[in-house]
Amino acid sequence: MPEALETLNFSNDKLEIIAIPEGKICDYIDGKFRNDTPEEYVRQNIEKRLVNELKYPKERIKVEYTLKVGSKRPRADIVIFHDGCEGFTQENIAIIIECKKESIEPTSKKDGIEQLKSYMSVCPNCEWGMWSNGKQKEVLRKIINQDGKIEFIDYNDIPAANGSIEDIDRPHRNTLRNAVEDNLLFVFKACHNHIYANEGLQKQPAFFELLKVIFCKIEDEKNIPYPLEFYVTSSERSNPDGQLTVYRRISKIFEKVKNHYKTIFEPNDKINLSPRTLAYIVSELQGYSLLNTHIDVKGKAYEEIVGANLRGDRGEFFTPRNIMHMTVRMLTPKLTEKILDPACGTGGFLVLAMNEVVEELDKQMENVFGKPKIEWSHEEDRLYQDKISEITSNNFFGFDINPDLVKATKMNMVMNNDGSGNILQLNSLLPPHEWPDYVKEQLSKILNIDKASIRNSKSIALFDIIVTNPPFGSKIPIKDPVILEQYELAHIWEKVNGQWRMTERLQSSVPPEQLFIERCLQLLKEDGRLGIVLPDAILGAPGLEYVRQWLIKYTKIIASIDLHPDTFQPRNGTQTSILILQKKNQREIDVEEKTRQMNNYNIFMAMVERVGHDKRGNPVFKRDKYGNEIYVPEENNITAIGETADGTRTVKTVSKTKILDDQTTLVADVFKKWKQEEGIVW
Repeated sequence: MPEALETLNFSNDKLEIIAIPEGKICDYIDGKFRNDTPEEYVRQNIEKRLVNELKYPKERIKVEYTLKVGSKRPRADIVIFHDGCEGFTQENIAIIIECKKESIEPTSKKDGIEQLKSYMSVCPNCEWGMWSNGKQKEVLRKIINQDGKIEFIDYNDIPAANGSIEDIDRPHRNTLRNAVEDNLLFVFKACHNHIYANEGLQKQPAFFELLKVIFCKIEDEKNIPYPLEFYVTSSERSNPDGQLTVYRRISKIFEKVKNHYKTIFEPNDKINLSPRTLAYIVSELQGYSLLNTHIDVKGKAYEEIVGANLRGDRGEFFTPRNIMHMTVRMLTPKLTEKILDPACGTGGFLVLAMNEVVEELDKQMENVFGKPKIEWSHEEDRLYQDKISEITSNNFFGFDINPDLVKATKMNMVMNNDGSGNILQLNSLLPPHEWPDYVKEQLSKILNIDKASIRNSKSIALFDIIVTNPPFGSKIPIKDPVILEQYELAHIWEKVNGQWRMTERLQSSVPPEQLFIERCLQLLKEDGRLGIVLPDAILGAPGLEYVRQWLIKYTKIIASIDLHPDTFQPRNGTQTSILILQKKNQREIDVEEKTRQMNNYNIFMAMVERVGHDKRGNPVFKRDKYGNEIYVPEENNITAIGETADGTRTVKTVSKTKILDDQTTLVADVFKKWKQEEGIVW
């Protein structure tokens, strides 16, 4: 299997490959090799934001531009020149940007805001400046006051190439930007750190205050066709009266949020931030569209900030996005299928499954309407949105024991087509008759079943697909006999004549992942599909052979994907695998028991030897045979200022990009081909 993955990795013979030395990166703007440093990481993300978000043509941007400051010749990290200027001279600079590593503070005498001011002062036509260390951003506008002296005014952001200064202060729906690369992560971190540093809150309460504001941002984006109210002008941000105005404005939005999400917020909840802090957070978030930004960009940002603040002590190790992508694609969820994650964490599996289904809906609706999505009328788009709401409200479910993670998952679902109503706080291992009444009520309403029918482990086969990464580990064993007695795998098993037999005696304690396997099968309908992350001990330890025998009896083992030990690093080095299982129907089980023969079938197996990061969590990129990292061309369609009727044109730019050394991106395609050859129809 690894050989097949390698073949696919390098199948494009026409791909231009550029090798670069160890410890270097290829600059996004000018293509030069530069040292791979923390400052450079910040600069590269800002460069991509300038081009892809703010629409500045690369031709107007210079990197490490030498300035004349008296007798000194410092180099500005990034400069942007005025449109249509003749020559890239210091007099023609419009914007200067300084990029620093996280440990540098804006107040630093050498590398802080004062350095930026000195650079702007010697550039007569430079109106804007920005300073960033990846977690803090400062923006200055230079003006000449009535006395003829230079003044610097704090602003929310620098203007876009095709925007106006007014758009900085009061964005409109058509000027909201989709975030690229790690820029949304920068914003989330900056907002959280600002709350943490200025409000006296611990990390977790600080996160939930940020969550309230993000809910307000999304609520405002959804409030079509009314004007956006989630904004702060630069003047409001810089004075107490303006900050109070912003607080009142956002609080009104929060009242709507509480009304829409009554299971998340209490009626008396309020935003527990000072007006000054709230104004800062709004200024950081207001320019982005959280609804339209690509799922992977906002997913990475959101799940990283959640993981940094809500990771608990119950064996919660959140699944990397590439592993979730691979697993969901292998399960191929359909429009009508009910999908559950019984240990949903931050909701990553559910969001990706939901978007996989929405992509399938896109194709179907394009066929129905007979034209691509971009050409749909308002009425057609409304029908499409109604269908999405119906699917997300009825088909996606998540359980988690941690109430904070339930809130976090609901937020994740809200940012990605919603479906948040079926995310429920529940210890999934409890006997069903002990499930909270509101859980049974919600399930009975959505699944159209009698609430009283949810009685025991034999009455909960309600879902078509389950995809999950359950908590696992011997440090969090389940010891409650009321829980254990529901599970065959919680009993003591003995080997008789080469076969394992279950006894009537319960084990004193069982690791949760073993019980989760059985609970997932109990929750699945016959012929339903399960994708589950499991420690390799279950698949190989001699003492757990009875678990494997039980799995073979009740499931078809469709696929086993052996993951690299670094998959969950830097937080957990447990060796894990992904199992794709299909629950046997009762007729199959009866026939095999009667004949004492199991049907022969093939199992898809793969070893993922590279997962795109090392044991410290740092990204690992593809290399050539000499060990150098490689770059390939990447085309971007950028909307730029031009000579068309609406004043814009779309231009194609080419940059060079690294490729993560990640084999998970190939597994699902190889599996799909194998599945067709095996005659597996789902």
